Amino acid sequence: MQHRKFLKQMCFVLLHLAPVQCFLCPAVLSNGKTKLLTSCHIRESHVLYTKASSRTSRNGKGFGGMHPTSKKIHYPEILYDEDGNVQLTTRSDTSSTPALEFAEHLNDDQTSQPQHQHQNRVQKFISNIPKVLSKPPLVSATPEWRKLQRHAQQIKSTHLRDLLQDHDRCDAMWAEHDGVYYDYSRQQATLETMELLFDLAERQDLVKRIRAMVNGEKINFTENRAVLHTALRASKDDVGTVFVDGVDAIKEVHEVLDQIKEFTEAFRSGKITGYTGKRMRNIVSVGIGGSYLGPEFLAEVLKTEEEGINSSLGYSLRFLANVDPVDVERTCADLDPEETLIIIVSKTFTTAETMLNARTMRQWLWDFMGDDIEVVRKHVVACSSVSATENVKKFGVDTDKYFFRFWDWVGGRYSVCGAAGAVPISLLYGFDLFEKFLEGARSMDQHFINAPMRENIPIIMGLLGVWNSSFMGYNSRALIPYAQALLRLPAHIQQLDMESNGKRISRHGIEIDYPVGEVDFGEPGTNSQHSFFQLIHQGQTIPVDFLGFVQSQHDLLMDSEQLSSHDELMSNFFAQPDALANGKTAEEVRAEGCPEELVLHKVFDGNRPSSSLLFPQLSAYVTGQILSLYEHRTAVQGFIWDLNSFDQWGVELGKKLAVDIKGHLLKARYDPKRRPVDTGSPATSRILNYYLKNGREADENGSGIKTLTSVTRLTHREHYPPPINNLGGNVGKLS
Repeated sequence: MQHRKFLKQMCFVLLHLAPVQCFLCPAVLSNGKTKLLTSCHIRESHVLYTKASSRTSRNGKGFGGMHPTSKKIHYPEILYDEDGNVQLTTRSDTSSTPALEFAEHLNDDQTSQPQHQHQNRVQKFISNIPKVLSKPPLVSATPEWRKLQRHAQQIKSTHLRDLLQDHDRCDAMWAEHDGVYYDYSRQQATLETMELLFDLAERQDLVKRIRAMVNGEKINFTENRAVLHTALRASKDDVGTVFVDGVDAIKEVHEVLDQIKEFTEAFRSGKITGYTGKRMRNIVSVGIGGSYLGPEFLAEVLKTEEEGINSSLGYSLRFLANVDPVDVERTCADLDPEETLIIIVSKTFTTAETMLNARTMRQWLWDFMGDDIEVVRKHVVACSSVSATENVKKFGVDTDKYFFRFWDWVGGRYSVCGAAGAVPISLLYGFDLFEKFLEGARSMDQHFINAPMRENIPIIMGLLGVWNSSFMGYNSRALIPYAQALLRLPAHIQQLDMESNGKRISRHGIEIDYPVGEVDFGEPGTNSQHSFFQLIHQGQTIPVDFLGFVQSQHDLLMDSEQLSSHDELMSNFFAQPDALANGKTAEEVRAEGCPEELVLHKVFDGNRPSSSLLFPQLSAYVTGQILSLYEHRTAVQGFIWDLNSFDQWGVELGKKLAVDIKGHLLKARYDPKRRPVDTGSPATSRILNYYLKNGREADENGSGIKTLTSVTRLTHREHYPPPINNLGGNVGKLS
C-alpha cells in the first residue's frame, strides 16, 4: 500500500511538471544535503517560477505567468530540496544530460567519500520525499473547486428571473437567528450550488478552522499570533476557557472592561475633572484605520438610538484620524481645551499619523493651559498594547490610571469591541449601552460557532462571497444599509474585508491562481440609488447586500401622508433586489408605449445577484450582531481561500517610502541653496520639486499659503475666553 501511495505521489509530480519532459532521481551535494534532481527540457515559450508549487498559470495549463522574482530560463536543471523549493542551474548546451550524470559533476571530492555515506544520504532523501510531496496544493486544484467551476458555467446560462419562479428553491434559501432574517434567494445560485459550496467548506476544514480561531490557536502565522476578537465580547462565564501563551484571555478582557467602566462612570459623573478644575464634556479620539472606522460607525448608530440620545446629552465625541492638518482644524474648531479629554488609540504607540496628531493635540492643550506635564496627565488617556507601556509613559500619560490595554491577538480592524471602541463610546453614551453592543456581537458569535453550516448565516454569506468572486467573476460588492444611522458602516466593512483578504499568497506560501478579495463600497439607501445604482442596474454586475429594519429608530407620519417615512424607505429596500434580479425586457418597455429608438436604453438585463438582511430595529444590540456577522463573513472567505486574513503586510511598503520622502522634504526645507531633490526616481523627483518650488513661490508672493502654521486657535479665545486660570498659552505657568 505504501509503495502504491509513493507511486501515486511520483506520478503527481510528473503530471505537475507537464509539459516538461523530465527524469527524477536523487543526488548528493557537497554540503551533505540530498537533492531531488530533475533533468528537463522546457519549450522556450515557457517560464519557470522559483517555487515548486507555484508553477501553474492562472488558467491552470502549465507554466503561465512570470513570478515577480523569476527569470526566464531555458533548458535548466531543476533541483528540489526537502522543503519543496526549486533550485535552478542553467546549462550552457541543449543536450539532455541525465540527472545522475549531472550529479557526478556537482562536487569532485564526493568520490573520495565512503560509499555507505552516499547510500545513507540517498535513503535519508527518500524518507523525506513524502514531506516534499505532501505540501498542500492550492484549493483551486481540489475536485470540489473544479466541480464548482464547471457548475458556474451552467449557472451563467440561467437567469434569476427563472430561478425565482422555483418555489422550492426560494423557500429553502433563507436563514434566521435571534431576529436576523437572511434571504439569499436572489443570488445566482441553486440548491445544488449551495451543496457544492458546502462540500468545498468541508474540504477546507472550515468548522475546524473556526474552532481553532475562537480557541486561541495562533492562526495568524506570519506574526505568530492568535486571533481572538470574539474574546472581546465573551461572557464572564467563559473565563478560564481560552488561553494564549498561558494567559487567560477572557479574564484579561474583563479586567480591562471593568477598568473602563469605572473610569467612564467617574468621568460622566464629574468626579474626574480637567487641569483647571473644569468638568470635561468633549472627547477627541485620535487614531486611524480600525482604531477610528469601527468606533466611528458605532458612534453614528447610537447618536439616534433612543437610549443613546438621552445618555449623550451634554457630551460630544469627535474623531481625529487624518494627518492632514485640516482635520485638526475641523476637530478643534469650537472646543474648549479645558473641557476636552484626548484619547490616543495606537497598539504600538508609534503609528506615524496617529502620533503626529497626538503631539499636535498635546501642544494644543499646552498652548492654552501651559507646558505642565500635569496637563497631559489630566487630559490624555491611552489605549495601547502592554508592550507599548514605556512609549505611553514617555508621552506623559498616567499609566496607572489612564492606560487601557489591548493585546496583539486583536488586529486594529477587529478591535471595536475592545478598548479602542469601549473607551470613547462609553465616555459619550455610558458603559451600559456599550455592553448591549457586546451582547449583540456575542449572540452572533455563538450562532457562528455552533449553528450547522446550512443554517449558519455568516458561513452562508462567506460561501456566497467566494462563489461570486472566484467562480462568477464579480470583483466588486456593494453594501447598502437602509438606515441613515449606518452611514459609516460601509467604510468600516471596506477596511475590514479589503485589508483582510486583499492577498496574493496562500497560507502555504504559494501564489494563488484564483480571484480573491472584492472591492467593497456602499452608501445608505436611498441616497445610493441616486448615486451609483445606474451602474449597478445597467453597467457592471455588482452583488449587493441590502440591510433593512422592521422598525425605524425614529419614524414619521405626516398628516397629509398615508404611509410613514419608514414605509417609504422600506418600499425601496424590497423593490431594488427584484429590479436587479428580474430586470425589464424590451417587450415590457414597448408595452409601455416607449418610442422604438429608446427601447434599448430602457431595457434592464437583470440577472444581478443580491442578498437581503432584515433586522428588528437598529439598536446597540443589533449593531453588535451586524458587526459580528461581517467579521465572520470575512473570516469564512479567508479560510476557504486559504489566506491569512489577519495580517496586513500590504500597508507597509507605502509607509516605508513615505519615511524616505519625509527625509527628502526635511533636507529641502532647510537647504539655503534650494537645490533640487533627487529621490532616485525621475518621476517622483519631478513632482516633488514642483511641489517645493510652487509652495515657496506662493509663500513669498503672499498668497496666503504658508508652509508652517500655529496650532493655537485664536478663534477659540474669541468665543470661549477663560474668565480665570488664563495661564498664558505656551509662555505661561511652567514654560
